[in-house]
Amino acid sequence: MSSHVASTDRPIAAQPTIAVTHLNHYYGQGNLQKQILFDLNLRIDRGEIVILTGPSGSGKTTLLTLIGSLRSPQTGSLQILGQELLHATPATMTLIRRRIGYIFQAHNLLNFLTAYQNVEMALEIHDISATEADRRIQDILTAVGLAQRMHHYPSELSGGQKQRVAIARALVSQPQIILADEPTAALDKQSGRDVVEIMEKLAKERGCTILLVTHDNRILDLADRILYMEDGQLVDR
Repeated sequence: MSSHVASTDRPIAAQPTIAVTHLNHYYGQGNLQKQILFDLNLRIDRGEIVILTGPSGSGKTTLLTLIGSLRSPQTGSLQILGQELLHATPATMTLIRRRIGYIFQAHNLLNFLTAYQNVEMALEIHDISATEADRRIQDILTAVGLAQRMHHYPSELSGGQKQRVAIARALVSQPQIILADEPTAALDKQSGRDVVEIMEKLAKERGCTILLVTHDNRILDLADRILYMEDGQLVDR
């Protein structure tokens, strides 16, 4: 009987959370077709906090929506959590979206719901008990500093507090990826920094990956890595 055992001391490269390979994207058809993204290659690993910056119209939000499976890739390869999205079925796209938390410049809270109820909405598509849902909602609102505000309506909250509710809503389902598009744009310097630091802290605790699109130079130091996009291409600076 052979006693040979395969060597296990070689490091195995961990699967990236986000893997983009030769990705192109176009808007329009025929003579009106315009290329927006040009041969993008990008790898983001688990737990990384990456900021994507660059001028308006450079393709940042388009890339974010592709990674978030809010839009289907057209050419190249886009793998999210090991799942290829090129030619993926609508069911696969939906499953990927359930593993991603989204935070936008406009907090998109429903004004007729309390902070608690706005966060609760994010759990409605997840199969968890009411007791577990309540625990998660209270824990995450406490973590973002809103323990005393969870039953307040958006009209009773400041801009920074509303964005904290949006962060809580994005994180309550315990996603593996957080995608944030200009989350500090409507906030003053301190509030903006506070919400990104909260996002960073909670993501690190949960091993969550963050990709954050921003023009806000005041928060660049919070990233593990900064990517710069110009004219649909990732460029070195």
